[in-house]
Amino acid sequence: MVNTNTAKKILTDTAHKMLARGKGILAADESFGTIEKRFAKIGLPSTEENRRAYREMLFTTKGLGDFISGVILFDETIRQKTKENVGFVETLQNAGILPGIKVDGGTEEMPGSPKEKITKGLDGLSQRLQEYKKLGAHFAKWRAVITIGDGLPTEANIVENAKILAEYAQTCQREGIVPMVEPEVLMDGSHTMERCREATENVLRILFDVFREGGVLIEGMVLKTNMVVPGKESGQKVTAEEIADLTLRVFRKTLPDNLPGIAFLSGGQSEVEATENLNALNQSKSLPWTLTFSYGRALQDSSIKTWSGKKENVKDAQTALLKRAKLNSLAARGKYSRSLEDV
Repeated sequence: MVNTNTAKKILTDTAHKMLARGKGILAADESFGTIEKRFAKIGLPSTEENRRAYREMLFTTKGLGDFISGVILFDETIRQKTKENVGFVETLQNAGILPGIKVDGGTEEMPGSPKEKITKGLDGLSQRLQEYKKLGAHFAKWRAVITIGDGLPTEANIVENAKILAEYAQTCQREGIVPMVEPEVLMDGSHTMERCREATENVLRILFDVFREGGVLIEGMVLKTNMVVPGKESGQKVTAEEIADLTLRVFRKTLPDNLPGIAFLSGGQSEVEATENLNALNQSKSLPWTLTFSYGRALQDSSIKTWSGKKENVKDAQTALLKRAKLNSLAARGKYSRSLEDV
């Protein structure tokens, strides 16, 4: 629990900066395994230098700070520098972008329910946060994954992940770091949109019950969660408006009004889908929360393909990143149109 008014103000001010109007958060916290898969698609080995060069391309994009409020970094990345020997943290801060850090240790099988996952990484978290704060991090991110399947998710899995997320959030706030809390109901599977709605509602209801019991400062956190969408293999066709309607129905039932906002994950949506759906969500008026984006692949996909590890492609790759950031900025204000994709 955060006890002083000054500490609370720092956390709430940072949360609101992360959710600045028309700005979103770039997720660039891919683990070694994930970035290796991304690089394999462009025929590039995942060496430290290639990873550094790729992140430099992203972070030195001119004008990125006009549309991006924060960047989630990985342990390796928060320590790296540009070829001009300027730290990535300093590079982002000079652009008016808040550096953040992924602090979870990935997932493992849940005892007694091996098809479900819990997230590890609480051991030594305070010490790691203290180091990351010295390195310049203003916020942290922790991801929990919820699987929909036959008899899944179980309430035991939802409760266990909520307890872990609460301990993570409390630890962050004690160290003066804003927790970005990411409970993700996975798109993987053939489940219907209704199953996703049910699971998402249960996850968020239990999560905020546990947070209130644990004394998490709701005003000093950011929720990163999924939209209510059908499973990837379901074949169910839905509109952006239907996704927005069902997602907001869940939020109105489960989220406290004093939560500063939600930065949606893209969760496997394409670049255009993620932007269209965010735009539809922001057509709703009089919501107590800011609705914005915290995308990884849905911001980077065109950019990494354009870059392909070649120095001569850096400017074009940065143009591609800036375009996606700008279009999602418009969507975060409900001003995006599909016709802008061709401009």
